[in-house]
Amino acid sequence: MKSNDWLHGFRHSSPYINTHRGRTVVLTIPGDAIAHGNFINIIHDIALLSSLGVRLVVAFGARPQIQARLDGAGVESTFVRGLRITPEAHLPLVMEAIGGLRAYLESQLSMGLVNSPMHNARIRVSSGNYVAARPVGVLDGIDFGHTGKVRRVDAEGIGRLLELGHIVLLPPMGYSPTGDAFNLSYEDVGSQVAMALKAEKLIVFIDDQGVLEADGSLIRELTTRQASERLAAGVVTGHDADLLKAACDACIKGVRRAHIISYIEDGALLSELFTRDGSGTLVSSDNYEQIRQARVEDIGGILELIQPLEEQGILVRRSREMLETEIDRFVVAERDGTIVGCAALYHYPEEGAGELSCFAVDPAYRRAGRGDELLARIEKLARGLGIHKLFVLTTQTEHWFRERGFQPTSVQSLPGPKLASYNTQRNSKVFFKLL
Repeated sequence: MKSNDWLHGFRHSSPYINTHRGRTVVLTIPGDAIAHGNFINIIHDIALLSSLGVRLVVAFGARPQIQARLDGAGVESTFVRGLRITPEAHLPLVMEAIGGLRAYLESQLSMGLVNSPMHNARIRVSSGNYVAARPVGVLDGIDFGHTGKVRRVDAEGIGRLLELGHIVLLPPMGYSPTGDAFNLSYEDVGSQVAMALKAEKLIVFIDDQGVLEADGSLIRELTTRQASERLAAGVVTGHDADLLKAACDACIKGVRRAHIISYIEDGALLSELFTRDGSGTLVSSDNYEQIRQARVEDIGGILELIQPLEEQGILVRRSREMLETEIDRFVVAERDGTIVGCAALYHYPEEGAGELSCFAVDPAYRRAGRGDELLARIEKLARGLGIHKLFVLTTQTEHWFRERGFQPTSVQSLPGPKLASYNTQRNSKVFFKLL
């Protein structure tokens, strides 16, 4: 690593630091993560986020710790539908395991050793009865005992602690007005709390880099629709499916974004929050909110995006001056202040036709469906203008457009003004689509 690499990264993280300051982020941390060797680094990163003004809620799990306590007492535990059955006789052991883990987390967040990342951190950690619960009850004839589900979240009480700068620590326990305690799933707690607080982000820690394709490659972005399709198709199974469903539920009910990241990879949390591409999988309710009309201040980002494609001969070169005069024709895909896609629509009203032009997507986001979203926005704009035929000139992306309903046509079918300016040296192929 070069001696000044940290400086470059630190400077480029500044927009993300400003974005997250004062925002609420809910972390869901499984008991397996707490038992992992990398957990001390996660603690350090939580302390750093707190020092940067991020309002933090930590919902933690305790499944392996509960299992160890039950095993130590010679008690057999049963799981049904992914939930541990908690008979009344087991509840004291469950509470001991969770209580011990909560004390351990509080001690770790209280560290302040000299020469450690938490020196002078002075973090205040608060916990309490902020989650009301109800019993799961009897399912398929099986009584789940003191296993419960989140019934209500005291968002006002948690919000007051966050205003004071406290980290709110929530165990996988809930309480009822009858005085009963219930063993909850931490992912249910994290998701429901994030919804109640209308958190900016829900962070879900797992033992993989994120949601993976069948070939093991990372899926960097999923909409809730895409994630739901994967769940319905059984592509994601087991506990990972529960976590992905929790992320989807949170996004559908008001959480802006959910992030599924690794608890094994050192720095995954900071990388996900403070770099453009992140480290794991982003789940969002709808990517259309990132597709918008271009503005003059987007020109620099558009130029940076299209320059490599111009150099490869895929796009026709455009000067800054040309973009300034034609910026109202463009739509852009924006992510965290960065332009990751663009497209332009040119109207030929006499022929009732429109040209899709300067169509570009950052390579890192092509598999996330950003191109389809840009095309859908252009088609919507075209219909609004009364355009019934959309055409595109391309030299290297023929198949992408054909897969989306564009049909080959002759150069002579182009509108008159476009035909007059057609560059025979580029020899672009022409495709059209009826709207």
